[in-house]
Amino acid sequence: MGNVTKSDHEAGALAELHASLDQRRRPEDIAELILRADLALGSEGHSLTSQERALLDRAAARSGARRGYATSMSEDFARPVGGARQVAATARLFEVLDEADVVDGDLPDALMAFATRVGDEVGWAPGRSDFLDDRLDREERAAAGIEVSKRQYNRRFRALRRLEAKAGTLRREQDKRRLTLIGRSGFASWITLERFRSDPAAAYFVAYYAARRNVRRQFSLSGRGHAFDEIAQMLLRRCGDGSDWPMISWVYTNAQVLARLTGTERGRLLGMWSTAMRECADHLEEVWERSDFDREDMIVYRGDDSTTWNLLAQAYNTARLSWLECLLATGALHLLDVSCPGKVMRLMAYDLVRWRRSTGSDLDPDTRVWAQLPLPWEVLNGRASCTRQQVEKACGRAGIVASQRGWTAPRPKRSVPLFELTPELVHGVEIADPVWASLLRSAGAFSGKRVKPGRAAEIRRAFESGVVTGEMPAHPEPGGGQGGG
Repeated sequence: MGNVTKSDHEAGALAELHASLDQRRRPEDIAELILRADLALGSEGHSLTSQERALLDRAAARSGARRGYATSMSEDFARPVGGARQVAATARLFEVLDEADVVDGDLPDALMAFATRVGDEVGWAPGRSDFLDDRLDREERAAAGIEVSKRQYNRRFRALRRLEAKAGTLRREQDKRRLTLIGRSGFASWITLERFRSDPAAAYFVAYYAARRNVRRQFSLSGRGHAFDEIAQMLLRRCGDGSDWPMISWVYTNAQVLARLTGTERGRLLGMWSTAMRECADHLEEVWERSDFDREDMIVYRGDDSTTWNLLAQAYNTARLSWLECLLATGALHLLDVSCPGKVMRLMAYDLVRWRRSTGSDLDPDTRVWAQLPLPWEVLNGRASCTRQQVEKACGRAGIVASQRGWTAPRPKRSVPLFELTPELVHGVEIADPVWASLLRSAGAFSGKRVKPGRAAEIRRAFESGVVTGEMPAHPEPGGGQGGG
């Protein structure tokens, strides 16, 4: 076994940082990885100053590596389960076990290619999986030279039907995960390892800022914190004229970064965000058509698929806001005079809405605007008209200024907050201890559903011991609660 070189340490540290772009690591853990990567790089023109290291060390001091234990929260976004099991079952029935080994069960196209190939033996084709209408009868099977028994034919047909369904489900879930990542951290997960390694200074900012954007929402009336904190600001300032600003813009699309791009680069980014916005809108329309949401208040009711809706709404609004930034940077905001698709409101937990009302707050004015305007997908697909003037009038009736709330222009510049520790959350509620958080999560606390049998006493002890430190309107009934993302 050869000696481990300095370049090996550098490559490993940057590779781990790069892997985090497709995960949900805490900013504290990313700060630790940045410090390790910088040590591996040494004095090659990339080294952090002592002040910069001290700032990062404030976050890294609470990393899992230094504290000796990990967070109770998942450090990844849910990954769809592939179709390997369905491929194996189909291969057994068709007696082609050797072929199953070369099928990539995580690729929907590979599943369909395998199903089409083996399905030809029984006259099956994609899109013809209806058990009543698409099976061949005895005469048709004989004419096609299919010699297996009716029972074996039916078993093969069902296996192909399940494999086709799995391919469709896998494709939808992969699309949902991809859009979830876009909604959280832009196009960070699209960055290749080679590109990431080629510019460590830009890589440090991209990895840290992506982690900050991935921090979960907290159940609170005070709103979501600003992802661009003092550490992100410091890391961005280290990037100079030779930095990969297009890569940075994939994660942080704002005027400061866009000014560093060429006209072609800005136009390409505008196209990327426009495409993402339209794709999200199409998926939102599908959920809307099969749901019965109350557009006037957007409160979650039993049976609503709030998880999918809120993930897509966040992705759409992220894409839309970045699209507005690009329009402004290219001098094209006047296009909103012709077509100005609005924002999409998330579904709100009833606990949070009731809490707001108990403090004297009324419905979010943005929700009033959303309810007055044509649905965004109708506008984007040309089935309805919505201009800047319409949006401004709707905002005026709701008592807000459209350009100040991100309806007709990027949001105004915000102050840069100090670094804050990532809270340990269980469905949006802050818990002081990761062990207690794991216990409460497994019991079903704050999930909006009834707790698991026999676990209510543990939840009561958590309140009594003071480990539930997050903002809450009142101690909920066992099993009551709210969702957080």
